Amino acid sequence: MKKLELHTTLEVYDNLAETPEPVQELMSKAVTARHNAYAPYSKFTVGCAILLDNGEVVTGNNQENAAYPSGLCAERVAIFAAGAAYPGIAIKMMALTASPVDDSLTIPVPPCGACRQSIAEYENNQDHDIQIYFMGASGKVVKSDSLKDLLPLIFDQSYL
Repeated sequence: MKKLELHTTLEVYDNLAETPEPVQELMSKAVTARHNAYAPYSKFTVGCAILLDNGEVVTGNNQENAAYPSGLCAERVAIFAAGAAYPGIAIKMMALTASPVDDSLTIPVPPCGACRQSIAEYENNQDHDIQIYFMGASGKVVKSDSLKDLLPLIFDQSYL
């Protein structure tokens, strides 16, 4: 039997002010999106802002539904909107922020599994890494250079 070892490296900033200015600007848009989330059931809001290669920024937030599986996460709202409005334009960077509505969360919140798979699809199709920055309402900010750092064994079209 062989063991497969996986290694990943993430950068951790103590706070948003330590990140580069473009990240701060993008995260500000994600925070605005988070505050506009529709989360009446979970009371947990998520905002996402995506920077495209053409300079456009697309935002999304979580959208809940009384029939829970019918809702959609902020990351997928944003990435699908970007794909619909700007087909063929590569995604350079994503900023994510999540917290209960009282803005109390101070630990970074990464994308969920379903969102990781959706981001992987876009990253793989554009053949270009997507930088992902994520945080709570405040506190530390984590940077991933590629979705592959968060989901190293992605499922892609090579298996089909």
